[in-house]
Amino acid sequence: MLSKNALNAVYQSFDIESQCISEMKNYINEEEFSKAVELLCNAVRIGAAGSGHSGIACQHFCHLMCCVERPARFISPAEAIHGATGYLQKGDVMVFASRGGKTKELLPIVDICKAKGVKIITITENLQSPLAEAADVVIKQYVNRETDKWNMQGTTSTTALCMLFHALQAAVIEETGYVAEQFALIHPGGAVGERLNNKSV
Repeated sequence: MLSKNALNAVYQSFDIESQCISEMKNYINEEEFSKAVELLCNAVRIGAAGSGHSGIACQHFCHLMCCVERPARFISPAEAIHGATGYLQKGDVMVFASRGGKTKELLPIVDICKAKGVKIITITENLQSPLAEAADVVIKQYVNRETDKWNMQGTTSTTALCMLFHALQAAVIEETGYVAEQFALIHPGGAVGERLNNKSV
């Protein structure tokens, strides 16, 4: 059986993250969010980059975009400056995720995007950061605190970032008129694919 302290940490984790999600709605800037959705809907290609937990969330975001017919690719910060940014062309969109907005590995990619005419969406808690100031659109990330007792692990911040990505996809679905039949075609596998492609249902 877990110790009392460990059990308290379990339940506190739920409380901390649910509070963050509930409060984060108050930080949505509808004008900026609308601009971001418009860019994502109109881009031929979408790139996304982040480091650590943010990078993992960006991979999830790219899959979300592909699932609604918006071609997207995670661009590793390490690979970006060794040719991977060749994926991006003028008019495409690059999404940067950095809670502090100062991730050094991402800054050289900004210069490449600017030179190529690639639009930039930055998701960050720091609206005065280099990544925010370089962006065409900035989405505010809100984090009350991380779930660990030292407030240092990328837990709540990752949940908050994924929530913003989920909200962006939900809006893209509405703005593009994406329908279940489209998803059925590209997702024939698993229980979801079976349900979507079962004509008798």
